[in-house]
Amino acid sequence: MKNAYGMIVHDAFEELTVLSLEFRKLTVYLFINDCEELQMWNKTPFETARQIVLNAAVPVDTEQIPLEEACGRILAQDIVAAEDVPPFDRSPYDGYAFRSEDTAGADRERPVCLSILEEVPAGKVPSMSVTAGTAVKVLTGSPIPPGADAVIMYEKTEFTAESVKIFAPVRSGANIIYAGEDVKRGMMLAHVGTGIDAGLCGTAASQNMDRISVFRKPVAGIISTGSELLEAGQAPSPGKVVNTNRYTLSAELVRMGFEVLYLGIAGDSEEEICEFLLKGIEACDVIMTTGGVSVGDYDLTVKAMERAGIRILLHGVDMKPGMACAYGEKDGKLICALSGNPASSLVSLHAVAAPALRKILGLSSKLWLPEEIMVEIVEGFRKPSPSLRFLRGKLDLETGTVRMHVGRGQGNVVLSGSIGTDVMAMVPAGSGPIEPGTRLQAFLL
Repeated sequence: MKNAYGMIVHDAFEELTVLSLEFRKLTVYLFINDCEELQMWNKTPFETARQIVLNAAVPVDTEQIPLEEACGRILAQDIVAAEDVPPFDRSPYDGYAFRSEDTAGADRERPVCLSILEEVPAGKVPSMSVTAGTAVKVLTGSPIPPGADAVIMYEKTEFTAESVKIFAPVRSGANIIYAGEDVKRGMMLAHVGTGIDAGLCGTAASQNMDRISVFRKPVAGIISTGSELLEAGQAPSPGKVVNTNRYTLSAELVRMGFEVLYLGIAGDSEEEICEFLLKGIEACDVIMTTGGVSVGDYDLTVKAMERAGIRILLHGVDMKPGMACAYGEKDGKLICALSGNPASSLVSLHAVAAPALRKILGLSSKLWLPEEIMVEIVEGFRKPSPSLRFLRGKLDLETGTVRMHVGRGQGNVVLSGSIGTDVMAMVPAGSGPIEPGTRLQAFLL
């Protein structure tokens, strides 16, 4: 016969056994679910991710435009010089052209006096050849007359309408701009993929080009997702936030050379996001979305991408900020699904998407990856970095050392810390706090 104490112990043991079995079941359930989530959130290393996205990008097609509209566009043809520039020997000054040998021995006491044959203004050609004891008056840009091999500025002479005095010897070739001194016929002036600047516009014009082949200006579509978003200017509402991502991404894309088409806000609905994506793919060359790319219940962008027939290239990059993201491709068009956190989306664009975007623009492959430099971190950074971390900052060259001031806020949502940012430093994975004066690899924006 069991006493009360024994019965209590026995009952307690049976209850603990049941609880232990239930705990084991719960542990197995959580393990299975954790494995599923880990499989779903298999973050791609940064370098690998950037290359995957870059490989999927396709340059836009080309078009012919007037040269006067070409500055800022991307060249779609090699430019080879068909003509020398300048096309003839010419004078850089107002002065006199003559034979240098005629000035041998000239000085203040015994100047050389030459007879002026004619005056040749710019735009005219000489009608007479220079011979011994003669000179031709030339103006800036006018051709050098036959027989002459030197020019002297009129300020260094004494002259009348009929003659000019020279008070010092002048070497052969002095003050002559020779044909082809700027550009020689057959010279490669610019390759496909070159950004067209003022110098290239002027050089193309020197080859008598009035139209030029460029890559078409690509259209980047922006889709914001999230039922909590308001457009700037709308009345504030409880639980709502202003859609800043639209403006940050648009500004950066315009700076890079894209036309931007804002497609609107899609609510937290897989079907609605899918519809926005399909419209964007139809109208744009690249799509940028923000929000809904993590693994929560309302993170529906990746599912919507799959529903739209977009091939998922990767989901998640092992970096911070910007870990939550996804990239896909459909019909040769790149879809960049970025975090809804403002700073994260901007870092993802600069670090992962930018090389692919430069490729889409038509830039030379030499310009796809950002220019890397070493910087000295001025203020330091106190947090450890288990994953690769990107620090936003500003270059400082005042001391003669390439230094970087770390932005005042580096969190995922601290967008104001990006104001004036022109460089990003990379903190290697596994690093502890960064001390002031630490040198890090960085890239220019």
